[in-house]
Amino acid sequence: MPEITDLQKQLLDRVKAGYLNLIGKKPFLEKPVNMAIVSPLLFIGEFYLPPFHFQAEHPIEISASDEEVVIKGSIDTLVLQEQLWVMVIESKRASFSIEAGLPQIIAYMLANPDLEKPCFGTIATGGTFIFIKLVKGEVPRYATSAEFSLRNPGNDLYRVLSILKRLSQLAINN
Repeated sequence: MPEITDLQKQLLDRVKAGYLNLIGKKPFLEKPVNMAIVSPLLFIGEFYLPPFHFQAEHPIEISASDEEVVIKGSIDTLVLQEQLWVMVIESKRASFSIEAGLPQIIAYMLANPDLEKPCFGTIATGGTFIFIKLVKGEVPRYATSAEFSLRNPGNDLYRVLSILKRLSQLAINN
C-alpha cells in the first residue's frame, strides 16, 4: 500500500476529531458526512486534481420496510476513468448502513462500459467505510473488504486513504 505522509496523518487525525465532535449532534445526514469526512479525505488524498474528475449523481431513496420513513439523498461519485467510485450514503437511523448502499453502487459499477478491467468503489456512511471490487465477465462477481470504522482504536482513515491511493494507481495504470 502507498505510504501516507506525516502531514496527511495529522490532517486525517483532525478529520476523525471532527467526526467524533459531530456524532453527538442530530441528525447526522449526508451533507455533514460529506463536508466533514469524505470531502476532506478526498482533498488530503489529492483526488480533486487531474486525472480525477468529480461527478454528482441523481437522488436516490432508501426506505425502511418496518417504518413509514423515507430517507432521500444522493449518491456522490468520484469517477476516475470510470473505474473508481466513491459513494456517500445519507443515514438518519442506524438501519441505513453500508448494506443499504451496496445495491446502488454495484448498479453504477455494472454500468461501466469497460468489461475487461475490474471496477472499484467505496461506500462511506460517515464513520464507516467499505471497499468493493467488481469483475464483470460472463457472470459479474463482487467482493467487499472489511469495514473500516472511525470508532476503532487508532485512525482507520490512514488505511482508507492508503487503499484509495492504491486503487487510484491501479485505475491510472490500466
